Amino acid sequence: MDHQMKTADCDRVAHNGAGKSGPSALARLSSRIKRYLILPLIFLSLASSPSFSVESNKGWAAYERGDYATALREWRPLAEQGNADAQFNVGVMHAKGHGVPQDDKVAVNWYRLAAEQGVAKAQFNLALVYDLGKGVPQDYNVAVKWYRLAAEQGVAEAQHNLGLMYGIGRGVPQDYKAAEKWLRLAAEQGYALA
Repeated sequence: MDHQMKTADCDRVAHNGAGKSGPSALARLSSRIKRYLILPLIFLSLASSPSFSVESNKGWAAYERGDYATALREWRPLAEQGNADAQFNVGVMHAKGHGVPQDDKVAVNWYRLAAEQGVAKAQFNLALVYDLGKGVPQDYNVAVKWYRLAAEQGVAEAQHNLGLMYGIGRGVPQDYKAAEKWLRLAAEQGYALA
């Protein structure tokens, strides 16, 4: 299955200070971390476009046209049969209120099903809802678990957020080297905020 998603285009910026040591590098990292604490709200919209697979082609075409009722008719049976892409897509629809009442708790249930099957963007979205306490009780430890799984699959947004979590010691012990590692990986993918 193809677990690709569309995301908003981001301008590419250089990753300044990577690999440097000393108090100035730590000060820059700390400054960046504080500046980006609010950004998880932005990331939710970046990771909230349905996934595409051959099995859900009709649903994808309908979703792109804004025909959410048809997309849901195509995806829900697939999701109920265990199709991870369809589960993720139905979760996005519930998170955004596209064709269904907006419901974060229902979205989380669908994200979890897809995330447990290894869908990286579902893992990222699940991490984000735990990080923000959106539809679930806020739990930084659980957020870190899902950020790590998505980050290990190369999701730049997850690498960035995991780096921030290490940098401020949220859900993990504070570790500037780990923070720098994950932020660098995100930057190497051209992720503009890293």
